Amino acid sequence: MSLPALSAPLSDTELARHLALGDEIDVLPRIFEDDINIAVMRRRLSAALQQSVLAQCQAERAWQLAWLGQPGDDLRADLLKRLPAPEAAEALVEDVQLLAEAMAYLFDTDTVGIRLRLLDAAMCPRFHVDNLPVRLVTTYHGPGSEWLPEEAVNREGLGAPSAEKPEIVRDPGAIQRLVAGDLALLKGGGWEGNEQRALVHRSPALTEGQKRLLLTIDPA
Repeated sequence: MSLPALSAPLSDTELARHLALGDEIDVLPRIFEDDINIAVMRRRLSAALQQSVLAQCQAERAWQLAWLGQPGDDLRADLLKRLPAPEAAEALVEDVQLLAEAMAYLFDTDTVGIRLRLLDAAMCPRFHVDNLPVRLVTTYHGPGSEWLPEEAVNREGLGAPSAEKPEIVRDPGAIQRLVAGDLALLKGGGWEGNEQRALVHRSPALTEGQKRLLLTIDPA
């Protein structure tokens, strides 16, 4: 079975120029290419990982875990201790640790910043850019992040909203949506040479009762 397509066709040359998309891990290092501001690896979560994720989503209230350090045994132990359903956390912890180690290797750092959140409302509902160099984003459960191709953005509308600013989105039909399982590297304004081309993205809207389990990893 093939993976679901993006919201807009890849034949769109402007979209393809800034997006690296693939089913293998070797697509992620393409984020180092000057024109690429988002690299996406499509993947399906295993049954064991899905079960582990669902167990953590049964919590009645939203929760979040933050961690900064080397992605080794301390990270694993901390996650197993702090997740709401530790007896079912093994597969999720293994995946988070694997992704943290991959980020540390890819960006040649000993330290990563990790946030794992169960959300019941959109965290950042307005389109925006990040001022950090790069961030890995993956959704384990629920709708994925939304982002805009460059030709669909009016950057004059970014920042704090005001009546004088134009709409950020030039073409609502061009909004792209990640799906659960996707691994996405988002290039921000803190990436040297990308100060004016940081990826514009936002959190997806959630319906009443819907939950989203989101992981972000920043090289530190």
